[in-house]
Amino acid sequence: MVNGALSIFRRYLSVACVGVIATVGMPATAMADNFPERPLRFVVPYAPGGPLDTMARLLAEKAESELGVITVENKPGAGGNIGASYVAKAAPDGHTLVMGAVAINAINPWLYEEVPFDPIDSFEPISLVASVPNVLVLNPKFADNNDIASVQDLIDYAKANPGSLNYGSGGNGSAGHLAGELVQVRTGIDMVHVPYAGASPAKMALMSGEVDFMFDNLASAAGLIKEEKVKALAVTTVERSFMFPDMPTMEEAGVEDFDLGTWFGVLTTGGTPEAIVAQLNAAFSKALQSDDVVEALRTMGSEAEPISSAAFKAMLESELEKYKALVEVSGAKIE
Repeated sequence: MVNGALSIFRRYLSVACVGVIATVGMPATAMADNFPERPLRFVVPYAPGGPLDTMARLLAEKAESELGVITVENKPGAGGNIGASYVAKAAPDGHTLVMGAVAINAINPWLYEEVPFDPIDSFEPISLVASVPNVLVLNPKFADNNDIASVQDLIDYAKANPGSLNYGSGGNGSAGHLAGELVQVRTGIDMVHVPYAGASPAKMALMSGEVDFMFDNLASAAGLIKEEKVKALAVTTVERSFMFPDMPTMEEAGVEDFDLGTWFGVLTTGGTPEAIVAQLNAAFSKALQSDDVVEALRTMGSEAEPISSAAFKAMLESELEKYKALVEVSGAKIE
């Protein structure tokens, strides 16, 4: 497998074992034996119809054979903070779940002046679902006019024309914005960020020539790449994507220590007993191996790669530190 989820799996495999401890009032094994006691609520912090909503509903359907009834509820707002906060404040018994994501769990805590949850203590990670690469794409006319055929060509152009290169994104603090900031940090070039109200307007601006390049979700950009409406240079994860195996990574293209993927995963309320977390992990790991889920993830440009709750927690802690530095460098804030 050649995707960001696999690289995360390898990186955190060393902490994959989860110990089971007793909790106050009832042995953890007994609590797990009684779980679940009622239908589970699976919160999606975004509006219905998006990729995370679709994946949550498919996972819920597949996990019901192990966990009983799972009801998916959409609680959008505040960049995902409202839905995440709802789960953070629920009873710590494993009956309330959330589809977390890099924006909610790793970027928002630094981007917003205040978030209504602690990114680590408020949740018990269950499992990563997948990590989808982003891709650096250029307006083909701009690329052809300036003989830009690689990431190094783009860097050389920026160094020769400081401040003239601009890139679009779906907004301040978005994954595309922070990817551009990381390029500047790693290479020392000076570029202009142009934020838009979402990835779709940014993509339209790219194709019309308003901006020179952007970092887009690979699955979203795949059709445009194949139709040569945009020029793709590299993916942002440390391993290549199966969708475009000949496309290099940013690191292979010469930008050191570059690893930014759009990941998402399942979490529950902080303080939930470890035996219940382990049971949830087993159920969702099994769901992630079903043919329907595997195929759905491949259409999103990724492959299912379930990991242990401990591995997911270690990943979250690392991602928080990475995005803290990037948000600080970008100066992006949402009040």
